[in-house]
Amino acid sequence: MSIELFGLLVQASIYTVTISFVSIFIGFAIAILISGMLLTGRSLFVRPAQFFISFFRGVPLLVQLLLIYNLLPAVGLNVPSIVAAIIGLSLCTAAYQAENLRGGFASVPLGLVESAEMVGLTPRQIFRRIKVPIALRLTFPALVNEAILILKASSLVSVVGIVELTRMAQDLAGSTFLPLQIFASAGLIYLVINWVVALAGGLIESRLPGVAR
Repeated sequence: MSIELFGLLVQASIYTVTISFVSIFIGFAIAILISGMLLTGRSLFVRPAQFFISFFRGVPLLVQLLLIYNLLPAVGLNVPSIVAAIIGLSLCTAAYQAENLRGGFASVPLGLVESAEMVGLTPRQIFRRIKVPIALRLTFPALVNEAILILKASSLVSVVGIVELTRMAQDLAGSTFLPLQIFASAGLIYLVINWVVALAGGLIESRLPGVAR
């Protein structure tokens, strides 16, 4: 396979990385809100949050993308395909990240919270200095794993017209009749991207509070 064809795959991978990371960060912001609703314990907030999580974890991502892509114009929102793709991926990953965060906050030892209350820390200080660091430490590996899953799942956004890495590989394989070389190269690029993400995640995790070095 020529360097020119490999270059086209690398260029397409920029779309893959961009769409994935924008979706992951937006999804994380939504996940904080959803997990906060779950932790209130009030049915007014818990039930909508549970429905959100059940829907986006229970419906295949491919169906979600097609649903959002067709729903937005139906309600008068004519947005580019890439926006629809990011919305779909963000909502999907938010459901999984929210469950990870909820589990992390629920795992904070009650004794630590009670000790902090006894020494006079306010609820805000307890949340910021104790709950957030411990919950983040506990959930970080799962969040990194979710980021890798979204990077791989981003191949599905081609159904809404985005020419990302997988779609480019399909187009090149069809036009050059070199499917083995093309898809092997695409797989190598995915492998390198996810290896870098896992490596970066490990480095960040080692620097989180409470981690022995």
